[in-house]
Order: sequence, then structure tokens, then C-alpha cells
Amino acid sequence: MQEIGKQFQDMGTHMPSYNEKFMAFNQEMFKGDAISQKNKELMAVAVSIVQQCEWCIVYHVRQALEAEATEKELRESGYVATALGGGPAAMHMIILENAIAEFRKS
Repeated sequence: MQEIGKQFQDMGTHMPSYNEKFMAFNQEMFKGDAISQKNKELMAVAVSIVQQCEWCIVYHVRQALEAEATEKELRESGYVATALGGGPAAMHMIILENAIAEFRKS
């Protein structure tokens, strides 16, 4: 999570206008509307696994847990990603499981 925070801080330093707009867009998109915030985060977990973005998986697992997603919902989202992404997505389930374990401690 520290790497993610530093990355966005650096982006804000180097390109503040772009970063501000990017962050505002993301905040707006993850608000609950027709799709709840929790379900959007579960979707983001699945997309992050298919895209093989370790940092995105960790971030969205945390956000999903904060939006009251269950561990079972997170794992099911991961398996949907695995169904679409095959073996590489299955290997990224390791990151999902590690993130669940880490955030369960806190």
C-alpha cells in the first residue's frame, strides 16, 4: 500500500493537473449508484487479476473489504477472473489470498 501511495504522490508532483483529474474520476466511478461500491470493488479485483496488476489487486482487495465484501465474495471474484484469464490469472490468486490475510490482521 505504501508503494501505491508513493506512486500517486509522485504523479501528483510531476503532473498535478492530470493526477487531480484522474483521482477525481476514480473517486466518482467507485461511488455506489446503479452498482454498489462493494460490487464495483469486486469487479475491480477481477479486472486487476486478469490484467495481472499486483498493486491493483492489493488496493482493490482492501477497498472491497472496507466496502464490506466478504472473503468468499473476493475469492469468487478471483475465480471469475481465473475463468476468463486462465493460468496466469490463477497464479495472481496468490496475491489476492495474501492481501486478504494481510488486511484480516488489521
